[in-house]
Parts: sequence; C-alpha cells; structure tokens
Amino acid sequence: MKVKVHTVTSDNGKEFAELESIAKNLNTQFFFAHPYASWEKGFNENTNGLIRQYFPKKTHFNKISDQQVQSVMDKLNNRPRKCWE
Repeated sequence: MKVKVHTVTSDNGKEFAELESIAKNLNTQFFFAHPYASWEKGFNENTNGLIRQYFPKKTHFNKISDQQVQSVMDKLNNRPRKCWE
C-alpha cells in the first residue's frame, strides 16, 4: 500500500474472518466492535452508507473491476468534509 494503515475496525461478520492475517500483513492494529453496537463505529457506518451508493447490497465484487473500486475510493477520499476548528 502507498499509505500506512494505522488501525482497522470491523464488526464480527464472516467477511472479516481473515482480518487478523490482513492486519498482520499491513503491520497495523485491528479492533472488533461489539455486535449490534453501531454507535461504536460511527465513521464505519457512515462510510458503509456512502459505499452503498455505488455498490448496493448483494453486489458481487468479483464482477467489479479494480478501476471501478479505485474510482469510488478516489471519489470518497476526495469528498469535501467539514473541518474542525
């Protein structure tokens, strides 16, 4: 990766079964939020909603190109955000 990933936070879904090895490969810390405690991961929940605008539930990501994913990442990472003063 081009940038350092400092932490990874996820729920306990089966899609994160390999999270420990992924975090180890990224040399980062990972955390699991408590089940049904969406308030513990507000940033994640908000980001999931933004991602769902581009990739609805039940999207088969094996049919999505790397270029499509990169395009969505660029849009989300360059999205204007409020700045704390």
